[in-house]
Amino acid sequence: MAETTHRSHPTPAAYWGIALFLAVVTAIEIAIPSISAFDPVKVPLLLGLAIIKFGTVVMFFMHLRYDKKLYRTLFLLGVIGVVPLMVIMLLSMDAL
Repeated sequence: MAETTHRSHPTPAAYWGIALFLAVVTAIEIAIPSISAFDPVKVPLLLGLAIIKFGTVVMFFMHLRYDKKLYRTLFLLGVIGVVPLMVIMLLSMDAL
């Protein structure tokens, strides 16, 4: 039977570092709406930060970074597949 190679899971200190990173990104997200210089790019900037936080949580706290590549691929297909589904739903409700 073939053995699978797994990366070692992070230490508690690494999890604290990840939590600190997420807290800093959240603080930036909270500050952006109050800074008028970001008005032209506010929505894309906030969406980008949300994607970064989502990816960090999924990869580390849901352990997808350490699972088989198949699981990661299936998860990403589901996440990517929901976008056309949402567009179709919004179009059918005349919301777009």
